[in-house]
Amino acid sequence: MTNKRIIGLTGGIATGKTTVANYLAKTYNLPILDADIYARDAVTVGSPILQAIAQKYGSQILLADKSLNRQKLGEIIFNHPEERLYIEDLIHPYVRDRLINEIHESSVKTLVLVVPLLFEAGITDLVTEIWVVYCDRQQQLARLMQRNNLTIEQAEVRINSQMPLGEKIARADVVLDNNLGIENLYTQIR
Repeated sequence: MTNKRIIGLTGGIATGKTTVANYLAKTYNLPILDADIYARDAVTVGSPILQAIAQKYGSQILLADKSLNRQKLGEIIFNHPEERLYIEDLIHPYVRDRLINEIHESSVKTLVLVVPLLFEAGITDLVTEIWVVYCDRQQQLARLMQRNNLTIEQAEVRINSQMPLGEKIARADVVLDNNLGIENLYTQIR
C-alpha cells in the first residue's frame, strides 16, 4: 500500500464529498472507493450483519422484502448514541476490510477513499493524505434538509452525531472550502 497515493476524502454530512469525488473520478479518472456503498452492502438481505440488527431491534427494522428499513434504523441511531455505536461496531470492520481488499487489488497508483466517518471509524491508517471538504453550518443544514427531506431538528441531530468539522479540518492535509460555489470548489481541487 505504501507505494500508492491514497486520498482519504471526508467532511461533514452534506458538505460536498460526493461532488468532490465525482469531479476527481471524471476529471482525473481516479477510482473512488465509497465507504457508504460498502456500508449498504454490509446490510444486504440475508447478511449476518442485517440478521444481527434484526435480532436486536426486531422485525419492525425490516421492510416487507426483508431489507433494512433505513428510516426506522435512522430514528433509532440518531436519537440514541449508544445504539449508533452498536451499529457502527457491526458495520465499520466490514467496511474497513472491503477498503483494504480494494486497495490491495488495485493496480492504480492513486485512489480516493470517500469515508464520511474516516476519523470516527479509525480508518486514517489506510490513507496517505486526508482531504476535508466543508461548508458553513447553514449551508450544510439547508443541503441536508433538502437532500434527505428532513426537518431542521432531524438535520441538526444528524450533523451533531458526527465529529465537529473544525476537528476534521485541524487533522486535514488538504482543506476544501465548499462555501463559494462549485466552480470555486473545482479550482481548489485542481
